[in-house]
Amino acid sequence: MAKEQKTPAKKEPGRIRQMVQIYRTTKVQDRNLPYIMLLCFIAPILVAVLLAFLLNNSIFGWIMWPLTGILVGLLIAMIVLGRRAEAVAYRQIEGKPGAVGAVVQGALRRSWRGSEVPIAITRSQDAIYRVIGRGGVVLIAEGSAQRTKRLLIDEERKVKRVLPNVKITQLYVGTDEGGIPVSKLNRSLAKIKPTLRRNEVQAVFNRLSSLQGTPVGIPKGIDPNKVRAQRPR
Repeated sequence: MAKEQKTPAKKEPGRIRQMVQIYRTTKVQDRNLPYIMLLCFIAPILVAVLLAFLLNNSIFGWIMWPLTGILVGLLIAMIVLGRRAEAVAYRQIEGKPGAVGAVVQGALRRSWRGSEVPIAITRSQDAIYRVIGRGGVVLIAEGSAQRTKRLLIDEERKVKRVLPNVKITQLYVGTDEGGIPVSKLNRSLAKIKPTLRRNEVQAVFNRLSSLQGTPVGIPKGIDPNKVRAQRPR
């Protein structure tokens, strides 16, 4: 019997190749990126050479200071690339349905837990997301501030019914008055004062997940502009 041929699994790109891909993608939207990265790389080298000239007369110093400058320059350039790539990514999803879900799925800090699938959604693609962390339960509205107000009240009532002693915070991500940009969502969550211990965060998350049932809204992998929304309750 002939042996079954196994399809070799595709290798994930290495770290250097990933950085090159990120650079190429970001440069399309950020034309100043090459010049800023070059400046960030060269500046530490020039400072290191100056320090070597002022502080050392030995060959060892002339080798170590420029080498340190090169390593520091590379590190700063990579940090700048990551920050500017993140900013470009936020600009591309700003104002689009599912933007908050993308942040919850990929960029949310590890101290918070949630799902990219909204817990409530309207026909207008206004949605409510829920995350749980040491700051308690946070309900995040996306879309129109006016249309999501009732949804937030309904979802807060549901949480209070099963977790009356857990702090609940409401955030609105959008362009209406009082809204925060999606790029500042992480920062807004970090400002919430911790009220739960780590083991309590897991218990709250499990409790709410068990009550959620079948998720509504934008399923993973589905175009948010084509999904059929449910009516608000």
